[in-house]
Amino acid sequence: MSHDWEIPFNQLVDSLLPQLQAKEQTKLTLTAETSQFTRFNRAKVRQTGSVTKGELELTLMASQRSASQSVPFTGEKTSDWPTLLAALADLRTELPQLPEDPYLVLPAAESTSRDVYSGSLLSAEQVVPQLLPPLAGQDAAGLYAGGKSIRAYADSAGARHWFETETFTLDYSLFTADGQAVKGTYAGREWDDTAYEKTLSASKQQLSRMAQARKALTRGDYRTFLAPAAVADLVSILSWGAISEAALRRGGSALGPLQRGDRTLSNQLGLSEDFTQGQVPRFNQFGELAPSVLTLIEAGQLKNTLVSARTAKEYGIDSTYAESGEYLRSPVLAAGSLPTEQGLAELGTGLYVSNLHYLNWSDRPNGRITGMTRYACFWVEDGEIAAPIENLRFDESLYNFWGERLIDFTREQTFVPVVGSYGYRDLGGLTVPGMLVEGFAYTL
Repeated sequence: MSHDWEIPFNQLVDSLLPQLQAKEQTKLTLTAETSQFTRFNRAKVRQTGSVTKGELELTLMASQRSASQSVPFTGEKTSDWPTLLAALADLRTELPQLPEDPYLVLPAAESTSRDVYSGSLLSAEQVVPQLLPPLAGQDAAGLYAGGKSIRAYADSAGARHWFETETFTLDYSLFTADGQAVKGTYAGREWDDTAYEKTLSASKQQLSRMAQARKALTRGDYRTFLAPAAVADLVSILSWGAISEAALRRGGSALGPLQRGDRTLSNQLGLSEDFTQGQVPRFNQFGELAPSVLTLIEAGQLKNTLVSARTAKEYGIDSTYAESGEYLRSPVLAAGSLPTEQGLAELGTGLYVSNLHYLNWSDRPNGRITGMTRYACFWVEDGEIAAPIENLRFDESLYNFWGERLIDFTREQTFVPVVGSYGYRDLGGLTVPGMLVEGFAYTL
């Protein structure tokens, strides 16, 4: 594939639009990347290589029907154009066989955007020499993924959007001799050896404490400090039927009690979608541009929900330019007043939870979440780490830990990247503080 994706994409769009017949509308999206992947285990490289690939999705709309087909994108029009033209012919054959969609969203806005974020990443030759020396002597496993990612959109109404970014993520775990682990991530647009070694140093310090005998705790409510990675997991679950307007309208949203006024949240709680960081595209699958910042929860009050154009059409309301799944794309949880370095001192005696695992709703209409503690979690006495703990299951309501039991958020926020690479590298992450809670319910 050519490294200049934008020109061939626009050439395909310019060739495609004149092919449309009367009353046909279309949209074309591109997902592409050129990435370096290096996987290591026991601090030795087990797999390394680069991937360059792209995929076009063509959607044809007519007579209140819609059909889509994906085809490879090479960046060479001589090979991409015949494939795209054949996909258009296939969709014309398929479309009349499909049922009508009463809430089909047709291209409407002639909006444009172009956002390009360059980075300073490790070259393919630098990855191993920079990555492995600080891991010497450790039982370490992980995956480095870095490179350029592309998302693009064009439609028959004239909308055209381009998003290009260079980023990296390092997702790793360090292990003790008996298999206990500490998990860490390092991510950004600019690789910094000092920042990398600082991140590793904190993980190694936690690992040294994992060698102690683990403390078994009985079920109950414990004063708890949740590190940013754990807080990010709790925020993420809001994408599963909580902040969605469709979920609220259908009665299954975890934020339904808040919207109705049956339950309250702390006035310390603030949540927004913030695209100013440039982590993900502002445009969605409908070619709409989201506002740079959208306040969702302010001082514990629900101000906005994620409303897709499809939900807006179904219920006759305004869109907030969400994706059809109405999930968080670039969330920021507001900081508090607690200095991070005083987190353990303010905790006093209780639990320090670095990571959570297997989160799910246990009672979504009432905002109850269940999951497990995982990796480096500790029992703390008088502001000092005393012992690692056995894994605990929790079952707790967001109306407790973000409500009357919330003590404070940390003053500092941390960017917690998403690190998936199934199909293509995931973009973005969550910006969140740590959190101190008076009582968090552990059930097993």
